[in-house]
Amino acid sequence: VLASLPLQMMLYFNVYYFPAWCLAEGMMLQLKYQLLPRHYQFLLVSAFLILVLAEGSRLYLGYVGNLQEK
Repeated sequence: VLASLPLQMMLYFNVYYFPAWCLAEGMMLQLKYQLLPRHYQFLLVSAFLILVLAEGSRLYLGYVGNLQEK
């Protein structure tokens, strides 16, 4: 079984676009943060952190798993 080239290409480009997405999303979060009620502030920051951690781990595991053919 060989590593998947299309998957590797998607992971490669996603690794470069992910920081841009994080920056844009963080800037939007900062802009609207003060206008939201406290419970929405908490939910928005929690969701952002969970998405960042999940996407980072998904990219890492996909990259390692594809290259090691797992």
